[in-house]
Amino acid sequence: MKTPQRIAALAVLTTTSLAFAADTRVTPFRIEVPDVEIAGLKERLASTRWPSKAPVPGWQRGVPLEYLKELSEHWRTKFDWRAQEAKLNELPQFTTTIDGLKLHFVHVKSKAPKARPLLLLHGWPGSFVEFQKVIEPLTRGAGGQAFHVIVPSLPGFGFSEAPAEAGWGTGRMAGAMLELMKRLGYEKFAVHGNDTGAIVARELAVAAPRNVAAMHVTQVFSFEPPEGEPADAYEKKSRETAARYEAELSGYMFVQSQCPQTLAYALTDSPVGQLAWLADLFQGWTDNQGNLEDAVSRDHFLTNVSIYWFTRTAGPSSQVYAEASAAWGEPQKNTVPTGVAVFPKDGFLTVKRIAAQQNEVVHFNVFEKGGHFAAMEQPEVLVADLRRFFAKVWK
Repeated sequence: MKTPQRIAALAVLTTTSLAFAADTRVTPFRIEVPDVEIAGLKERLASTRWPSKAPVPGWQRGVPLEYLKELSEHWRTKFDWRAQEAKLNELPQFTTTIDGLKLHFVHVKSKAPKARPLLLLHGWPGSFVEFQKVIEPLTRGAGGQAFHVIVPSLPGFGFSEAPAEAGWGTGRMAGAMLELMKRLGYEKFAVHGNDTGAIVARELAVAAPRNVAAMHVTQVFSFEPPEGEPADAYEKKSRETAARYEAELSGYMFVQSQCPQTLAYALTDSPVGQLAWLADLFQGWTDNQGNLEDAVSRDHFLTNVSIYWFTRTAGPSSQVYAEASAAWGEPQKNTVPTGVAVFPKDGFLTVKRIAAQQNEVVHFNVFEKGGHFAAMEQPEVLVADLRRFFAKVWK
């Protein structure tokens, strides 16, 4: 089944639109948050109206009051945005206009003579910062596997422009990513995606198999459970994880798919609201011992939160869930060689035999540690798996 949204997305991929042809310039970009924005953040944090404490301990009903107060105070008085901004600006960044939107991306070229282009796609509640730790090792290479790394901010995320019209689902995002890669001179490339980025990666592979040489993801999403009894202990764990997601971790999805604009007012106006919303997701989806900072460092997490805050993208980034609800249809067959890396504390554990029904799965690994944000939690493991997969595909 092809919905109108999917048909429109495929049209974007197969035609040269006037929007693409209008302005193909690629412009250098630096992150420069005005001082007044930083001061405003600190003022808002200092004047937070705190709610009462939850009647149950820990994270059972959301972010604990004591923890959020302490994290908020750290964000206000100790977190150094300028230092993080400087680190990010060490990465070559650019913008270009595609399909009417100005898109932001990182583009780091490898010095290796046989490096191949690799597109890295983040999801929600991440950003291009998700891949900060893996860019350098991927460009440096090992065992003959080096990459020119391209990391966009998806439309409506971070420093990419927010769509002003409906219809920017994952298929249309895939069309924009294909145009971006062609504009950079990469007619054939590999792609890796996490979360929404994994869906965009698959849409791209389905629609442009001549351009996508290989696809590696951390999830192949399917809402069809394996029939009958679980085939093994892993499939049993996958079902248990899915049940936990439905019962405990999926509340954000219903809000963001049904009323993302309503949520946007609170998160855009209150930095503590934005902080709590993302902290709750990182707590539930990372491989931690009771605190999200066991898995992702405090500064790395706050850098990601700060990007959402300074760019006012709580609302636009949430819209992707509403767009997904509008465009859902029968999945198309993906014939591109596909690799899957599964991390055990993710909210969704891909089952190989289900993924293989609609994808050319040639590489499948389940790791012992890590959660939803693999590039932040287990960067060395993810980089090694990417190299193994691409070595296999390009042998």
